[in-house]
Amino acid sequence: MNLSSHLPILIVVIPLIAAFMNPLIGWRQRKFCNPLAVIAVSASFCIALLIARTVITTGRISYHMGGWAPPWGIELAVDHLSAFMCVTITFVSLLAIVYSKNYVEKELAEEKMVPYYTLLLLLIVAMLGIVVTGDMFNLYIIVEMLSLAAYALVAMSEEKRAYVAAYKYLLLGFTGAIFILLGTAYLYIITGTLNMADLSVRIQPWYGSWVVFVALALLMVGFGIKTALFPLHTWLPDAHSIAPSSISAVLSGLVIKTGAYCIIRTLFTVFQPRFVIEVMPVTSALSWIAAIAILVGSLFAISQTDLKWMLAYSSVAHIGFIVLGVGLATGYGTTGGILHIFNHSMAKGCLFLCAGAIIYKTGIRNIYDLAGLGDKMPVTMAAFTIAAFSMVGIPPTAGFISKFYLGLGALEQGTWAGWVFAGVILLGSLLTAVFYIRVVNNVYFGERKRREEIEKDEAPLGMLIPIVILAGGCLIFGIFPKIPLALAEPAARLLLGI
Repeated sequence: MNLSSHLPILIVVIPLIAAFMNPLIGWRQRKFCNPLAVIAVSASFCIALLIARTVITTGRISYHMGGWAPPWGIELAVDHLSAFMCVTITFVSLLAIVYSKNYVEKELAEEKMVPYYTLLLLLIVAMLGIVVTGDMFNLYIIVEMLSLAAYALVAMSEEKRAYVAAYKYLLLGFTGAIFILLGTAYLYIITGTLNMADLSVRIQPWYGSWVVFVALALLMVGFGIKTALFPLHTWLPDAHSIAPSSISAVLSGLVIKTGAYCIIRTLFTVFQPRFVIEVMPVTSALSWIAAIAILVGSLFAISQTDLKWMLAYSSVAHIGFIVLGVGLATGYGTTGGILHIFNHSMAKGCLFLCAGAIIYKTGIRNIYDLAGLGDKMPVTMAAFTIAAFSMVGIPPTAGFISKFYLGLGALEQGTWAGWVFAGVILLGSLLTAVFYIRVVNNVYFGERKRREEIEKDEAPLGMLIPIVILAGGCLIFGIFPKIPLALAEPAARLLLGI
């Protein structure tokens, strides 16, 4: 084996070792927790870039744990979609950790700092494990590892409501876990294997069996809960709005995207495109559910006055955009859905970090109290505006590119339903414009309660740099979309077999 074949395990092991070292180091010196996390995730980000380059040039990477070949041994498998997710996860996570240094010192009690970084590292380990594993049972185990870390991080907020939000998240997450485990068990019963590649071959003679239908339905419901896909989203608004803003950025930008990844992987790798499109038209059902999610999530976001609640409901709508792209099952549509994972992660991560900076400096959460912040926090609010425009899909931001592909994918279907979905994408973008432009209007043109001159008072540089980088990414990858498309387009073609 050459070095490139070991990259899938290294990207997971490095932050895992850091997570175990963190309590030992933090017990002596809490100030070293953040640098340790930054170093570990920076290393994983560099490995993710190497993985992406290797996959683009040489194709899929397969790593056999313990030297045991699959299907008997556990396989780590990285293709274009996995590489795309690895880059997205490590990029946004690294910026969230850098942001956390100043934010956590003020917003959390001192004794919570060590658990915070330990749990955040475990969360990142779990997300990376999900996207590189080639085994269904390992996928279930790692998804639960992810969920446990997420529950604890939501409960870490100083607000009393955090415990209720975390408990609600736990109850629904546990329900989703049961569905995933049962679906996985049914697949194992009829095929005798858990390796995804092997499973996809052995399951084909059973495509007419009700066991397969039930297994697929159970997996879709379970992963739908983890993804917060409407109407299984009820845990999300509380958890994302109450969690520390650095964690909200990771939860909304990344955690629910790993659920979307699980849906994509299950539909097009474990099962074959022909089965989920023609035999049991799950993709069609997902498209209609996603279309409803776009509209309902947007309408709920419009009705909010709390900034973080508005951002949370916006995530419900934009998960709808991602799942709609997957459900379209066309070249352009699936590419748009995959691309929107990355674009939404940058934009929503930036928006939640901006919200955290506003709360950090002013304590304001109400949208109608933001008047004057354009002068007080010009860099933060400029970044917020760019990210908001990307969420709407205004060119030349990255959000425009993914929504353009989604629209092309809907029309590519060539059916009346495709035209309906294209209309939903347009209407959803217009509704998104309503609630984001309302915030931008208040920030720059809202009437101040006091008319005296406002002094500039930005968040610390350690918080401001990640915000600016994410906002810059929304512009750079909108102007140069071929960079993320180098992975997104081949990923869509390989998944659909076209």
